[in-house]
Amino acid sequence: MIRTVLLPAVVLLVLCVTTMTSAAAATTPDEGTGEVSAGPFTNIYDPSVGEAGPWYINDHTIVQGPDGTWHMFGITHAEPADALDEKHLAHATAPTLAGPWTKRPFALDADPWYGETHLWAPHVILVDGLYYMFYCGGGPDNSQYAINVATSPDLETWTRRPDGPLFRDGYDARDPFVVRVGEQWVMYYTATSEPAGGNHTVMYRTSDDLETWSERRTAFTDPELGTWGGGTESPFLVERDGMWYLFIGPRGGYRGTDVFRSADPFDFEQAELVGHIDSHAAEVVRDGDDWYVTSAGWGEGGLHLAPLNLP
Repeated sequence: MIRTVLLPAVVLLVLCVTTMTSAAAATTPDEGTGEVSAGPFTNIYDPSVGEAGPWYINDHTIVQGPDGTWHMFGITHAEPADALDEKHLAHATAPTLAGPWTKRPFALDADPWYGETHLWAPHVILVDGLYYMFYCGGGPDNSQYAINVATSPDLETWTRRPDGPLFRDGYDARDPFVVRVGEQWVMYYTATSEPAGGNHTVMYRTSDDLETWSERRTAFTDPELGTWGGGTESPFLVERDGMWYLFIGPRGGYRGTDVFRSADPFDFEQAELVGHIDSHAAEVVRDGDDWYVTSAGWGEGGLHLAPLNLP
């Protein structure tokens, strides 16, 4: 029987980095073999501004509003890292991706009445004039973590779905990413092969209406076994010229993202590795014809941006 134990944040950090390094070592491409690459990263936003000490941004999302303003929402907390005390989602805005970024009030605060123990990894999409923010709300049972959604007409005021979580999964199911594939919506997220533990995976579910979601299916399986952590976090997918690119990490260290390419968005294999980027919690952002990738994380000094080469 697996017993759930809430570990101190320092212990979680050590376990996470150790697991991530071992999980990814065999999948980092040899120098010069990656087809997807990034240029130098530039720090574009420091959440410590106005605070008594340093703060961090971790998993995040960037979306452009109707007036052209860029919005960033993300995990945030004072240093040092304390994953289980991350109870607010940061919000910052900027006229361009490069900045200057302005700190805004928190977008959401964890709501105990709603069953939220913390707030992790938001992802925002625009559908028919309404913004949907998908995020992990945690919960007391690591095998039944809540994937929640809130909506907003203006990226400023967010309203939670009154019926509660969209679904629950584990172990520590989190980092939702939603994209349109054909005639359906698909949500990718990180979990384990069994909710109480197992192989680290990228799972997916499908929906016609963003409210009702199918049973879980597997898009990617890592050989590493465990519970918390693993190298399948922060899944992000990009479709380009009929091929799908899956960005996941941390792999090869805390700051490391592997890129896999497949013609089938529901089937990614280890052999399809096409790049490695020096990034944690990578998000891909397109601004006109230009592609960029971000990086953030514990102890990383905020949000960073680099040009992305995506063949």
